[in-house]
Amino acid sequence: MEDPWARVTLALTLLAVDPAGLRGLWLRARAGPVRARLQDALAAFAPRKLHPSISDDALFGGLDLAATLGTGRMHHHAGLLGEGGMCVLTMAERCPPALAVRLGQALDARPDLGLIALDEAAQDGEGLASALSERLGLFLDLDGVAWADTAPFVLPMDQITQARGRLSQVCITDDMRKQVTGVAAALGIDSLRAPLLALAAARAHAAWRGLSRPQAQDIALAVALVLGHRATMMPDAPPPENEDTPPPPDDDTPAPQSEHENAQDIPDDLLIEAARAALPAGLLARLQAGRVARAAQGQSSGGAVRKSRRRGRPLPSRAGAPDSAARVDVVATLRQAAPWQKLRRKARPDAPAGRVLVHPSDIRVKQFRAQTDRVLIFVVDASGSSAIARLAEAKGAIELMLADAYATRDHVALVSFRGRQAALELAPTRSLVQAKRQLAGLPGGGGTPLAAGLQVALDAALQARSHGMAPTLALLTDGRGNIALDGSADRAQAGADADRLARGIAQHGIPALVIDTGLRPNLHLAGLSGHMGATQIALPRADARALSATLSAAFGD
Repeated sequence: MEDPWARVTLALTLLAVDPAGLRGLWLRARAGPVRARLQDALAAFAPRKLHPSISDDALFGGLDLAATLGTGRMHHHAGLLGEGGMCVLTMAERCPPALAVRLGQALDARPDLGLIALDEAAQDGEGLASALSERLGLFLDLDGVAWADTAPFVLPMDQITQARGRLSQVCITDDMRKQVTGVAAALGIDSLRAPLLALAAARAHAAWRGLSRPQAQDIALAVALVLGHRATMMPDAPPPENEDTPPPPDDDTPAPQSEHENAQDIPDDLLIEAARAALPAGLLARLQAGRVARAAQGQSSGGAVRKSRRRGRPLPSRAGAPDSAARVDVVATLRQAAPWQKLRRKARPDAPAGRVLVHPSDIRVKQFRAQTDRVLIFVVDASGSSAIARLAEAKGAIELMLADAYATRDHVALVSFRGRQAALELAPTRSLVQAKRQLAGLPGGGGTPLAAGLQVALDAALQARSHGMAPTLALLTDGRGNIALDGSADRAQAGADADRLARGIAQHGIPALVIDTGLRPNLHLAGLSGHMGATQIALPRADARALSATLSAAFGD
């Protein structure tokens, strides 16, 4: 299906036909008129709106504090997930892991529950938590859809009701299961939910078309809508046919078509191409970058996450005693005391009427999740003939990353090493003006004191950590060190010093990335990366923008 808006409308139709089988929709789109037009069609699902900071009480229900205190008996209120139907999760890219897991568990336990996740990710590396993306059958990306290509859309509920009635009669064969599972494996998908969701999409499309069994068209569409965005690899396209091969004889007799056409009539290669064609250019790489970033950083795009008792994002209150550092959560304390009021009044008949009896065990104190600032320390090899180009790349990447520093809470620093020494050229800063002024005219050339560069970087990282920041190192070099820490030109000692400092960086738990800028892979850098516990990436011809994008994806920005 070439028309992107027709694909969008068909996906919503299939979700309406079989919400229990498809479980929901991952909608990747920034706010705008195209998404607003699609949201108008979502009104037919009568969804209940959720947000990333929603509480467990609002989701699953809990104690009705006012009614309980007023009557002296336990009263509960229902949560938003208390009844079936469709829910919409706004700003789904900001959904914390704990909420994603709870929503995923609710989807597993409640076949009558569905979810539409509105992913407004604006940067590579952002996206939906795997606990949700794995369970939602359909995926749509509206970034490539222009307003001129859209049209007002209303779900045809009469036809959908008829398709729902035919759904139970649609048969899925073992051959279909084997083929879809094989295609999922070829795309590098390791979840068993994916082929099941794809078969549900094929079944819904067959019911929509009035068939009793899915045909090749239904299977191909299901693969495109369900499996494409889950792919971790795309097999190479088959080679073109030999021009010397004679064409098949012309036959004007059309092949017989029947409702019972076997889905195996469509080759696996064509199904894989259907999945490839369904993805906008570059989307697969962005989704993979998001998976890597979320796996490595736990979906945190700033510094380290820690608990605080004074400031940050609110967390559920905990039992504790109030002191100068802790703040009492009055509502949570009353909620804890409310169920016991009747028993406590019997034990204390002299207690004043209308007063809530609170025991020390009822007291709940507030806690928050605070995120520290992160400092990204560039450690740049300024030695050799390519030093000027490498320094220019690093300077450009620093300026690009500082442009987003206020949004990502990042600081940037620069360590350069050349000749026989290394220096902290740029102390941790978020000021783009200061960075440009201090980085102008940095010298290059000479020997490669790699160990000295790692020593200065480690000292800068530990100092930043002592100031409450979360340091991360990015080493850019194309070769091994040839200057030892004592300044002597001893390649063996220089290598030993560098390996020792790399182990020290790993022992201090400092995340690191090694970028090999050489034209050929350097085996010594692979060993150094292993000692440092770092990820190694080869970027032989990286410009500033490519370097910035690589660092942002690797570190989860």
